[in-house]
Amino acid sequence: MTEDDNAPRQTETARPPSASPSRRSLRSAPDMPEADRATSLPLWPLALLAALLPAAAALLALWLAVRAGWAPACNPFIDGCVSISRAARHDLPNHLFRALMLPAATLQGLVWLLAARWLRAGLGSTAPLRALAPLGLTAAVALVLYVSFLGTEGPVYRGLRQYGTVVYFGFTCLCLLLAGEGMLRLAASRRVTLPRALPAALTVLAALLVALGLVNALVAALFDAKVKARIENVTEWWGALVFVLGFAALALAWRRLGLRVTIAPPLL
Repeated sequence: MTEDDNAPRQTETARPPSASPSRRSLRSAPDMPEADRATSLPLWPLALLAALLPAAAALLALWLAVRAGWAPACNPFIDGCVSISRAARHDLPNHLFRALMLPAATLQGLVWLLAARWLRAGLGSTAPLRALAPLGLTAAVALVLYVSFLGTEGPVYRGLRQYGTVVYFGFTCLCLLLAGEGMLRLAASRRVTLPRALPAALTVLAALLVALGLVNALVAALFDAKVKARIENVTEWWGALVFVLGFAALALAWRRLGLRVTIAPPLL
């Protein structure tokens, strides 16, 4: 028997491989209580719903209004025969329009809040990015104001609808411009792999909204009330389409980047 044989033997306890806290918080470990588990959700469906709900609301309201005889059967993107507001002003079209647009306004405000947080995390808290969330939330509130008073009569309600429309269109245009510019800077910094066409699309769409506004202003100054009304209707439909495409482009960018939000349970 050697000296090594007489020495007391030490048993080593195997240690489990360490895992970083951030990864552990995103996993659902079998031994973790249900209340302690965090939930990770993709961001892109929120932006996609913010795009699709308004499109569905406007088209459904138009279809029902045409069937009920409240609007002529035409292509409003070309003819300007009816505005979105008039198509969704009465009875069932109005109820369905509100039922879809109020959640859409909430989603759009949430999307701008998340977009501002994401861009500030990658680029720092610059003044334009600090303004993105307040502008987006104000636009969402203006949309709620417009939808809530749609179908009501009287000069006060008409003024509230017009105010809501102008603020929503203007502030959403600014949000598209700020988000597009921020995404271009983020792609140029090579911190993310993102096709430049996606952030550039937001900037182009914002420029289209400005062009539509200028067309409205010129038409109001040069043509009579009938022509003015038809052109305003056309630009309203095309402006709504621009918003749909803007949120869809943001959804595509978030899907390509695989952005997710983690919802952790509150600490007691």
